[in-house]
Amino acid sequence: MAGGKETPRQKMIGMMYLVLTALLALNVSVTVLDKFIDINNSLEVSVDAAKEQNGNTLRRIENAVEESGSRPDDVKILDKAKEIRKKTSAMIAELKTYKDTFIEITGGYNEEGEMEGKTDYDKVGNYMMPENENNGIKLQKSLNEYAKFIDETVSDSVVRFEPLALDANDNPRFKDDPNQKGKDWATLEFMGAPTPAALATISDYQNKVMAYESRALDVLARRVGAGDLKFDLIQLVALPESKVVAAGAKYKADLIVAASSSAEDPEMTLNGNPIEVENGSGKIEFTATPGAYGEDGTVRKTFEATAKLKDSVYRDEIEYFVAKPVIQVQSASLSTLYLNCGNKLNVGVPALGTSYNPSFSVSGGTSIQGKERGLVTIVPSAPKVTLGVSSNGNKIGNVEFDVQRIPKPEIKVFNGSKPVNLRQGESAGALRVLRAQAIPDENFKTQLPDDARYRVNRWTITLARGPRAIGQPIKATSETVNLSQLMSNARAGDRLVVEIAQVLRMNFRGNTEEVNIGEEVISITLN
Repeated sequence: MAGGKETPRQKMIGMMYLVLTALLALNVSVTVLDKFIDINNSLEVSVDAAKEQNGNTLRRIENAVEESGSRPDDVKILDKAKEIRKKTSAMIAELKTYKDTFIEITGGYNEEGEMEGKTDYDKVGNYMMPENENNGIKLQKSLNEYAKFIDETVSDSVVRFEPLALDANDNPRFKDDPNQKGKDWATLEFMGAPTPAALATISDYQNKVMAYESRALDVLARRVGAGDLKFDLIQLVALPESKVVAAGAKYKADLIVAASSSAEDPEMTLNGNPIEVENGSGKIEFTATPGAYGEDGTVRKTFEATAKLKDSVYRDEIEYFVAKPVIQVQSASLSTLYLNCGNKLNVGVPALGTSYNPSFSVSGGTSIQGKERGLVTIVPSAPKVTLGVSSNGNKIGNVEFDVQRIPKPEIKVFNGSKPVNLRQGESAGALRVLRAQAIPDENFKTQLPDDARYRVNRWTITLARGPRAIGQPIKATSETVNLSQLMSNARAGDRLVVEIAQVLRMNFRGNTEEVNIGEEVISITLN
């Protein structure tokens, strides 16, 4: 910061001063000069008000130091504040001597109390500018040395106190102005200035000096007791045994008063790693990991938390318990899976809520993750399968499944659309089309319909009379066979012998595999 605090009144007066200074260039009437006298009077009132305000600030620092037990560090701050006050008073007094001199060299006051040299445009300039008496160089040096003293005494990394009296080339307002370029400070401020304007200029610098002092004392005041930790944020905190309570159970908690400081957030860590702190409250968040669960389904764990306030470090080991999450598996086959089939499971962990983000591993088979959360297809290749469930990369637990073989399909032969009557036989004259079909086990079909798709791929039909075969057997590669030619030689008492050579199953992926059905022979008596 280059300057000090200014009150709204000081800012308004400063603006009026700039406007009137601009009007001087127009060589306007005495009325404008009277306005400069008014401005000067207002600036002097502001200086007196700032003196009182800064004196109050110094007294507050004295009281704070005394209340804190006059500690050495605080006493040093008070001594600096007193030095600044003393230096400021001297600077204000020096500036006042210039105003007194301006009035004196321009004729003083008449009997009515009016300024004799009100309309004099030359004497003050001659007194201050380098090419004449050059008294301005001394004042410029005093003002800038004062600013340097304040800056070094306060020595703040943020608040800076820049030189007050700048030549045109160093002043941001004038350095790019071709009309002012190269002018020294005294020429800028006092060349051609009538006496009232010169007085207002000095009073303006008195206000700038008081603003520097005000800002400096405020910075020092904040440093008194800076080593103290003051807790000014108070809140009630309930520490419950559990935030979730079943209906009919008792809710138990410790109610404590927690205090923190708005002046400084402590540095906090979790297991040695820094954590975010807001309004004195550290934000702890981590994923609970499983462990060796006890009979009650929980495992005790701890973490180390620290809080550093000033030079003190507070440390504690915080205890918490991790409950074994319940893995819920929904599937048509419940706890039994079928070998080499796509067993679809819906795996959930209700305790994790919306944070549940599952991934799966399988021992004794392979897995295919579904498009929706928790869906997975297990393809077993061993008598037992272990499904590992994780969430966000953290292991939750395992679920074990027994694996059973696919039940054999039942082979049925149809006369058209009706099953062949194996007990009473079929009419030789009516049997013309024979169809063989592999019927899946009903439970298996219900649970895994995409894996229960069978087809009789190769089978043989022979017309037999006693121990002899009549004619050539039909070797079929489709499920439906026309028997017209074979049955032309049939007569009552003969039989049709159906031998199933190969049955295929299409799985959930659309691939086919041969089903081991063993020896499957069906004999149909012809009437």
